[in-house]
Amino acid sequence: MNNPSFTSWDKSNGLLYDYSKNEYPTKLYAWNQAPTTFSGASKLDSAKNMPLSVTYYGYVFEGDTQLSLSNNSYNLKTGMYFSCTERFTLSGGSGIIIKRIGEKGMFVIGGAIEERGRLNYIDGCTDSLLIPPTLMGNACLNHLHFPAGIDQTMHTHPSMRVGMVAKGNGNCITPFGDVELYTGQIFIIHQETGKKSQGLNNKDYLEGSHCFQTFDSTMDVIAYHPDSDYGPQHEEHPMINMTIVDGISAKNIDTIKSKVYNDQ
Repeated sequence: MNNPSFTSWDKSNGLLYDYSKNEYPTKLYAWNQAPTTFSGASKLDSAKNMPLSVTYYGYVFEGDTQLSLSNNSYNLKTGMYFSCTERFTLSGGSGIIIKRIGEKGMFVIGGAIEERGRLNYIDGCTDSLLIPPTLMGNACLNHLHFPAGIDQTMHTHPSMRVGMVAKGNGNCITPFGDVELYTGQIFIIHQETGKKSQGLNNKDYLEGSHCFQTFDSTMDVIAYHPDSDYGPQHEEHPMINMTIVDGISAKNIDTIKSKVYNDQ
């Protein structure tokens, strides 16, 4: 399925979509049982004269999966998720891998995802921030939960959304055609850039316009965002905020703030 708002695939294997020319360079992959290896940083970042950072975000859709790194291996179960920045191999199971080019995240393993999100979203939906941005502006991985009977408000996003239907089913409604959503489906919601295309009713709509519906079933979605407007900053984070010198937070004392090289 492919339209100006939404592209989807059945459970698959290999590279599915290449967004590497986007302002938030990203690639979407899937793996299915067979051992699959993903490389770490390799291409040279000319601005820093060092290897270009990459971070991989993964979600295990189904089956036992072994995550093997250079010096360790981990057994992942259905519903677990991870991020890493070095070369790794996945064996067994199936799921999705999203590669964010140009950012250095952290090694994280978590899950399985919970029954609902921890945060309020819109129109009765909830979400959880599974892997937060290391710094404000960086990518993140989310779990979005739809109760049964949801009819979302039509909306867009300023950057792509990449993910998978982890559980349940529903519909994605777009002006360019509706898409049935089902467990195991991989998808991209395309970013809104201001460009318009003709909808099914012959009127023009912003590309990326969409909303979700559920009926008798709940639905759980894994959603990668390539950027964020939230997260810690060098001068605004819990460690520095709650360090007090003579009654003053260290974030307000320039003379003692660390000045470090940032490779993010």
